[in-house]
Amino acid sequence: MDVSVAVRRLPGRGETVLGSRAVFAPGGKGANQAVAAARLGGTVRMAGCTGDDEFGARIRAALAAEKVDIGGVRVVPGCASGLALITVEDAGENTIAVAPGANSMAGDREIAAALAGSCDLLVASAEIPAAALASALAAARAGQVPCLLNMAPAPPEAAALVQGGVDWLVVNESEAAAILGRAVSGLADAGSAARELCELGAVRAVVTAGSHGAALAVAGAAGAQAIPALRVVSVDSAGAGDAFVGALAVAVAAGLPPGPAVHAACAAGATAATRRGVQDALPSPRQILAATGLNWPLPSR
Repeated sequence: MDVSVAVRRLPGRGETVLGSRAVFAPGGKGANQAVAAARLGGTVRMAGCTGDDEFGARIRAALAAEKVDIGGVRVVPGCASGLALITVEDAGENTIAVAPGANSMAGDREIAAALAGSCDLLVASAEIPAAALASALAAARAGQVPCLLNMAPAPPEAAALVQGGVDWLVVNESEAAAILGRAVSGLADAGSAARELCELGAVRAVVTAGSHGAALAVAGAAGAQAIPALRVVSVDSAGAGDAFVGALAVAVAAGLPPGPAVHAACAAGATAATRRGVQDALPSPRQILAATGLNWPLPSR
């Protein structure tokens, strides 16, 4: 569950600022990305855990309302659902702190549920234990299922997870820095980081650089491709990364080449930033067209 507070500016260390409003809304990276993919035409099956609390019930209901298959979502007795505390400033930037709650219980049952039926792509994010991520990646490789890993947030084991091999890796600047052990800033540096991530074990690496755009590198290819951001007026960037991942997943699963797939994902992320909230802001093809002028390149449901 996301608890979002709108503030005039983000607080500094040890500082308290007053917010203008607080909103409780279903969230979580995996659920957000599932909703984003469903709104853009994907047929989506979600695997994960919620608590047996009111928040968990609201989270599951929100997924079902988006026609996401929640048969693989386990309710963990006696456990609280995950909680994200989000502050969003007027300029659209945000800070997020997450208490994993039931997400920390995800493991073999959820991996089996995710891979139980046929699928074009497995999408995983890092709000579950690193051991579960490693097992999911290994199971996907064994079953020859392509995997898109959004290493967010980047755990201490992040570099080892990448070294094991992953078809698509998506990270932002701070997550790339955590994996590589060096600062990453700006689109040009994101390109260098994407190439390094391919050298580490990713077949394709995308490093997003906020309002600057994203960089794409492909193992074995020279250099990296810089994909500029689409210009929009940002009011809340909290859901932009999840919109990007969900859109990229649908584009990749549908067979778009890497460059056009990342461009389409940039349009989805930019559109999400023009609207407040997280799941509420995840765009439809019509909203992407209105905000960016880009026709979503795939059929939508």
